[in-house]
Amino acid sequence: MQADPDRPRVHPALRPHLVAFYDFDHPVEGDPALERDQGRSGTEIELINGGAAMRVPDHAYPGSGDALQTRQINPATAGNDDWKAGTWSASGVGTLRAFAGTSATTVLGWFKREMDGPAPNSSTANLDDRYHAIGLAGVLTGDSDGHGVRALLELIDVHGELRLVTFGRRLDGGNSQTFAAAEDWRTLLPKGERVHLAATFDFATGAMALYRDGQPVAGFYTRDDDPWRVSGPGPHVTTASDPRGIKIGGSFPQDTREANPATAGWTA
Repeated sequence: MQADPDRPRVHPALRPHLVAFYDFDHPVEGDPALERDQGRSGTEIELINGGAAMRVPDHAYPGSGDALQTRQINPATAGNDDWKAGTWSASGVGTLRAFAGTSATTVLGWFKREMDGPAPNSSTANLDDRYHAIGLAGVLTGDSDGHGVRALLELIDVHGELRLVTFGRRLDGGNSQTFAAAEDWRTLLPKGERVHLAATFDFATGAMALYRDGQPVAGFYTRDDDPWRVSGPGPHVTTASDPRGIKIGGSFPQDTREANPATAGWTA
């Protein structure tokens, strides 16, 4: 299915601000396990462990193409074979410099949930152990081990209950803040249905917000102090370090370990 040129996937007013954009219809020539960036950064990401098989014909909206399939492979084995996507560099990803020293950012995409809760924890011997979160998509900090994030969309345990959240950190090595949706996560993300989610981060003021299909989602902050340290004199921006990468569908895009895998479909 080809995109309709009269119905662009990105609003023209937003196009200049689009740093990284992946629709999974643009494999790198000669290597279908890499996806080309349709944003201005030119940051290629890897379809980790599944390669070209992770591109599936599952259209999110009229004119969209393939989707990305992520999933856990061997829940009983402590390995590195989960299907996820992203990129990672210990020295930082220079093409993602727009996320360094920034006062605001947004993480968004189309998601289709295909799991009933967090996956079995493959790093423990107890088969009843489960991860406490389901990773959707995020931008890593400049000092990340492949898990720590600057801006993230995720499903995570909040006070003993799984919730859809936006999770952010302004300063490398600093405290995080979480804005959690009040509504049941299964209502917000019905199993087998495509939903558009967006998380916004105002690092200048400490405000975050969630949107579902373009509508704001009611929620609450999990901390009432000042984890981002924005109460003093500004300007308040993120640490001026290049993010170490992007993660989609689980942590550790350098593929050194597994955490919070998502059995889900994703597209822009």
